[in-house]
Amino acid sequence: MAHCEQVPVAVRTVDSVLARMRALDAALPARDGVAVFNRVYLTVTGAAGRRPDDGRFADGRAANALDVRFAERYLAAVDALEEGQRPPACWRPLFQFRRHPGVRPLQFALAGVHAHIGHDLALAVVDTCRTLDCDPVELEDEFDRVGGLLLSLEERIRDELMPGPDLLRVADPLTHLLGSWSLDHARDATWAAARALWALRRLPDVAGEFAERLDAAVGFAARLLLTPLPD
Repeated sequence: MAHCEQVPVAVRTVDSVLARMRALDAALPARDGVAVFNRVYLTVTGAAGRRPDDGRFADGRAANALDVRFAERYLAAVDALEEGQRPPACWRPLFQFRRHPGVRPLQFALAGVHAHIGHDLALAVVDTCRTLDCDPVELEDEFDRVGGLLLSLEERIRDELMPGPDLLRVADPLTHLLGSWSLDHARDATWAAARALWALRRLPDVAGEFAERLDAAVGFAARLLLTPLPD
């Protein structure tokens, strides 16, 4: 099933998004893989300042709309799992391996970032364009701002969860996994995917198939990031 359709609006403000993530943080065990990602995401999102848009949407609507639509994709996946529904393929590996003792916290966090940027952000751009009746190019500044937020998230993950240099050896499989993923490359691919999905909006069957393939590809890579490692 494709996940190109617009997510139903369950939370409409940044504050309500943060409240939902705080509730998850309080409810989940600390070692749970979803909790690991949610905790660092919540910290960075809560600390991020907002600035007015510089272009057409001078009242900040684009910033708030993209932030909320982006977070809604993650929260909708969590809600789908809790309600016994099938979440997007990009999130399934994290949900399936969230309690695996051989997966390290750093892997959980990076798999969550990968699912969120590789799939959710592209569809969130399309959601926002529909909401504001604008083209992706009008959201490019906001997309770059979200990219900066994700860079802060990645830095925080590595600072908090990466083993010390005395423990992270060149031969360590975790070193190989870390070197196989690039936030910059993922962000560039996401922007191209968002523009392609918007261009295909009048061909819903093709757009749906494109979104489904994107979802599956991101899920495959997330599964590799969650490869159980020896101690």
